[in-house]
Amino acid sequence: MTKKLLNKFYLSLVLVATTNTAFTRENWQFGFSESVTSVMDDVVHLHDKIILPIIVAISVFVLFLLIYSLIKFRSSKNPIPSKTSHNTLIEVLWTLIPCVILVVIAVPSFRLLYKQDIIPKSDVTLKVTGYQWYWGYEYPDEKISFEANMVETKNLKPNQPRLLETDNYVVLPANKVVKVLITANDVLHAWAMPSFGVNREAVPGRINETWFKAQKEGIYYGQCLELCGSKHAFMPIVVKIVSEKEYNEWLKVAKVKFAKYPENNIFADNNLKEKTIK
Repeated sequence: MTKKLLNKFYLSLVLVATTNTAFTRENWQFGFSESVTSVMDDVVHLHDKIILPIIVAISVFVLFLLIYSLIKFRSSKNPIPSKTSHNTLIEVLWTLIPCVILVVIAVPSFRLLYKQDIIPKSDVTLKVTGYQWYWGYEYPDEKISFEANMVETKNLKPNQPRLLETDNYVVLPANKVVKVLITANDVLHAWAMPSFGVNREAVPGRINETWFKAQKEGIYYGQCLELCGSKHAFMPIVVKIVSEKEYNEWLKVAKVKFAKYPENNIFADNNLKEKTIK
């Protein structure tokens, strides 16, 4: 039993020191999912190279002061307690040093926030709508609209992650700027993709914007991060990043299968049947 606990403890230390490379979370994983956008690269850098060292340094320093105080000013060594109540140098230092630390954190933080909020010229536009409890997706430029619901555990196929798989994937091209318009139909939701560095509130009656540019093909998972009701934990997000050629091929089928205005296309059903037969 002790050996198993030690092994798990050692594994947790290893995972703390490294970033996991899977697109989904793994057992005993610490740290971020694999970054595939420049925004998420900056998030990881800010956390791992700036904030985490500062947190560790402050924690070690405070621990040192506590231990030092316990030893040096213990009652057995100092039967008559000190009555010192003022020290100008210490008061100046404990005011200036936190200010400097905040500036060191603030400068890269503001730069990152600016990068997230300023959306470059987009190649693809995706509209996301949160419902209780599933996601609706629309490609406004392509007249495509569909919904994505979580796949129940009993219906999962091999290698499909539980509580993360959906019946329809959001398919997008790699190395293209994707502008995401996010809203909600009923209550507050939040569309979050950890590997993309994206997390935006979905607010009824309001459209929030964000963007990403995925640099690596693959299937990426996210979830709703807002407490939106009893099925909050069952609103997974699956985004499949493919090559531009594969994306264009998917569009041809999706324009028939997910036509937003099928009544305007009397040949939609026939075309879909023909593609299925072929």
